[in-house]
Amino acid sequence: MSRINSNVPSLIAQRHLTSSQRALSQSLERLSSGLKINRGKDDPAGLIVSERLRSEVSAVQQAIDNSSRAVNVIATTEGALNESSALLRDIQALLVEAANKGAFSDDEIAANQLQIDNAIESITRIANTTTFAGRKLLNGELDYVTSGVDSTALTDVNILGASFGSQPYVPVTVDVAQSAQRAELLFTGSALTNGATIDLGGNDGIITLTFPASASTPEMAQVINANSDSTGVVAVLSGTSGVSGMRLQSINYGSKAFVTVDEIPDNNAFQVQDANGASVRRDAGQDATATVNGISATADGLKLSFSSRMLRLEVNLDEQFGNGSNGLGSSTFAITEGGALFQLGPQVNTNLQENIGVKNIQANKLGNALVGYLSDLKSGQQYALNTGNFHDASKVVDEAITQVAVLRGRLGAFERNTLQTNINQLQITAENLTSSEAVIRDTDFATETSELTRAQILVQAGNSVLAIANAQSQNVLTLLGK
Repeated sequence: MSRINSNVPSLIAQRHLTSSQRALSQSLERLSSGLKINRGKDDPAGLIVSERLRSEVSAVQQAIDNSSRAVNVIATTEGALNESSALLRDIQALLVEAANKGAFSDDEIAANQLQIDNAIESITRIANTTTFAGRKLLNGELDYVTSGVDSTALTDVNILGASFGSQPYVPVTVDVAQSAQRAELLFTGSALTNGATIDLGGNDGIITLTFPASASTPEMAQVINANSDSTGVVAVLSGTSGVSGMRLQSINYGSKAFVTVDEIPDNNAFQVQDANGASVRRDAGQDATATVNGISATADGLKLSFSSRMLRLEVNLDEQFGNGSNGLGSSTFAITEGGALFQLGPQVNTNLQENIGVKNIQANKLGNALVGYLSDLKSGQQYALNTGNFHDASKVVDEAITQVAVLRGRLGAFERNTLQTNINQLQITAENLTSSEAVIRDTDFATETSELTRAQILVQAGNSVLAIANAQSQNVLTLLGK
């Protein structure tokens, strides 16, 4: 049939040519942009999934940056603590040197004191000047703020980490169920019938003491207490003027504390017994038993350590509270704010955050209420070199060194076991998410170039076919005699 008003073959050719041109245009767009999905109509479902993957990749990359920045903060803090640690070692060496009074003049000891004063001031200066992007790190700005701490129950409270979540504060309740005890041996009687020689030992060492015949308990107690810095054992008279004997007690509390008495030879002249009346030569102390927020805490004498997902802390119990002399009970306080909060995950929630406390390392904060503080070693203070109180001063320095070392170790563990592993895991996650997003959204050039070649051929063929279809209408002219 020959018609000129409706050229159906031409219409068919035009439709196929339009489709081929659209495919060619799409291939050119994908090859030029490198993306398989350039607008929603290209793949609606794929667009939704890829956009979510892109969002996750962006969040993971930011979490990696956050963790890397946290590493820098911790490294800066730890570097400053290293300098403080070196200064503390210098103070310790100067203290030991000054204790050698027989070989050092007063002027030399005064020079040592001057160096100690300068070192202590340097430690405080480091605490006040260590910053990262304007954030002070060691002056207590990253420490936690507590409220309601009863100093008659808890002498030192060190919050290592606390997670506030959605609550405005973290309540803490310390319940003491069993008191901490010193090691103790009882000497009953008011005097020795015969002389005695004993080896008296404790946590600080062992010495040999010889008591003459008829030595009274006050006289023996005086000798024992004069050597308490060598043994870690003190004598406490029982009854008026020791008529009921005396108690040989360890200075320290806890299961690590002990007292030993060995008579040389064993003539039963110096008889001792434990609190139950059993004849023994050695006794150990007892750790406190306590809970924090209803969960058992680890105890070392009067010191409690507690760790859970939401809270990590260390507290020192007051002697009267922790040894049960004023009765056992509980003490409650609150952590109201503070700490260094690090956002380590791609979503903002408590599970993907870490909160760590960095205590103030100024000289008046290093140490504790039991042994004293580093600032007590400065000129004019109770542990200055001219007081000759080298033993107690050494305890303060040892405690300060331990605190700085533990803080450095805790920050190092946080950097290595939390931050570095978090970065490694997030990098793997970012790789996998990016790979998944690429599969959905990126152009496969091998496939797309094949599609481009196919579309080019179809367009060329379509143009040729359309020309032929349009030419068919002219065949009608032959019927008109033209």
